[in-house]
This record gives sequence, C-alpha cells and structure tokens, in this order.
Amino acid sequence: MDDNWQYNLRNTLKSADSCNLFFQSQQFQDQSFPIKIPLEFANLINKNDPNDPLLKQVISAPIQAQSGFSISPLDDEKYMPITGLIHKYHNRVLLITSRVCAIHCQYCFRQNFNYTKHDAISNYLAIEDYIRSHSQINEVILSGGDPLSLSDEKLAQLIEKIENIPHIKNLRIHTRSAVVTPSRITTKLIDILSKSKINVVLVTHINHVNELSDVFTKAIQEFNNVTLLNQSVLLKGVNDSVSILSKLSTELFEIGILPYYLHLLDKVSGAEHFLVSDENAQKLYKTLQNSLSGYLVPRLVRDENLKSKTLF
Repeated sequence: MDDNWQYNLRNTLKSADSCNLFFQSQQFQDQSFPIKIPLEFANLINKNDPNDPLLKQVISAPIQAQSGFSISPLDDEKYMPITGLIHKYHNRVLLITSRVCAIHCQYCFRQNFNYTKHDAISNYLAIEDYIRSHSQINEVILSGGDPLSLSDEKLAQLIEKIENIPHIKNLRIHTRSAVVTPSRITTKLIDILSKSKINVVLVTHINHVNELSDVFTKAIQEFNNVTLLNQSVLLKGVNDSVSILSKLSTELFEIGILPYYLHLLDKVSGAEHFLVSDENAQKLYKTLQNSLSGYLVPRLVRDENLKSKTLF
C-alpha cells in the first residue's frame, strides 16, 4: 500500500482536454503553466459545481496584465548565494529540494522558477559546506517544488546529512503533496520524521476545509514528535470568507494541526483573479479574530523581497 503514492503521482490529469472530460466541463484551457491535478484531489471536487473551491485553485486563466504582477514576484534568485539554496533570513536557509509538485496550483509564485538551474540535491556538497561555514544558521527549510515528491529513501538520506550539521536544530518541511496526495504519508515517512534527531516541523499547505479527506485526516495524526502547522493563501472565490476560514482553523486543530500563516497572494502573472485587496483582507481578518480563540487565528502576512511582513 505504501507504494501507491508513486502510482498516484504519475497518474494525474495533465491537459485541458483530460480535465474537461473528467469534470464534464469546458472551463479548462491549456496555458503557459501546465495543468496537473492528482486524482486523489480531483475526486474531492464536486463535478456539479463550477464554483467548487478546490476546482477554482487548479483552473488556469489567461494573464490579465494587472499592475504589480510579474513572473517572479519574490525574486528568489537574488537571495541564492549558491545553487539550490535561498538565504533570505539570518538564521535559516531554504533548499530547493525538488522540481516536482504533485499538483500545479494556479496561484503558485514559483511557476516560472528555473528548477533545472537551481537544484539542491545535485549541489548538496556545496550547500552543506555553506551551511557549515555559517554557524548562525540553525534551521533548514525543505521546499521546492515539493520535498515530498522525493522518495522516502532520498528524503531520509538528505535529512540524515542535515542532522549531522552540529548547529542545525530545526528542520522545516513545506508540503502541499501531503494533503492533495495523502497516500504520500507512508509508514516509512512517518517513521523518518518522527524519529529525527532534530526538531521537525511539517507545514501543510491547505486552503479549504474540503481538502481534508478522511485518508489525510487519519494519516496526519500518525506523526509523533513532529510539530504540525498549516499555512493558507487567501484566494478570492476560494476561501475569502470568515465562515470558511473559521471552519478550516477549527477542523485543522481537531486533527492536531495549528493554523500558522494566512498569506496574501504573491502577485505572480496569471493569478490576478485570485487577488483579495489589502482592505478587504484586513476587514476579514479583524472579523476572524473576533470569531476564534487566539491560538486558532493564523497570522496574516505578505511575503516581500526582504522579509515576511506580518500585517496584524
């Protein structure tokens, strides 16, 4: 059973024609950012609802040429002292661990990123030398792509190498694969992360409560000694309401995941239709604060070139 995730990762919807056939729709069009929808996620979508919040996240749209949007809104490449490593903050570095994602979210800010040129795995020896020579770094973040697109074996090898750097105390793994292909949460992955020598933080990327399948809910609760956090992106027409965000935070907490960040949209070209204005976001957030206990309210933030800015 634990090998199912690799089969599921390969068997995805990858074209407008296949998506329109599957969803009995004509909403999909092939654009510059390829369509990719795992069947585990697609099967959660209500085919009878053209405004299904999960469906909206994967439907491509033509670029609307809105001011402030660009192909690389965060300029990641500016903060890469060596290939595959982003050093934007004093005490932590981010590794571009994989070029593969289980799903292509149409709001993804790295949809134009040059993964071939910037790959942490192929350049790991140089990356380790860099980290060892910067003793102020105490946290390594695995990103991508999605780090869980790596096999359990490769992930275990990478984590072991990171654990052996004396001043690294924390390992953070950001993943959307865990929820869109919950079969990826294998018994071996649970064992690898739960038995790590350093503190492991697993940050799931979940935007809507409808993404919380029974399979995911059961699997995510199997982790031990792993801090579980969630970050969401505030998306117009998907989750920009107090009721949706409240329900998401409540149900995440019930399964052991703490709401962490609510990101304003990174302004990548092609995602213009997802934008929630700052004014509306702040109004929504104030109401959310009055609706939930403080520990259930994720921080409203915006990623900027120099730092992640907390708006509240």
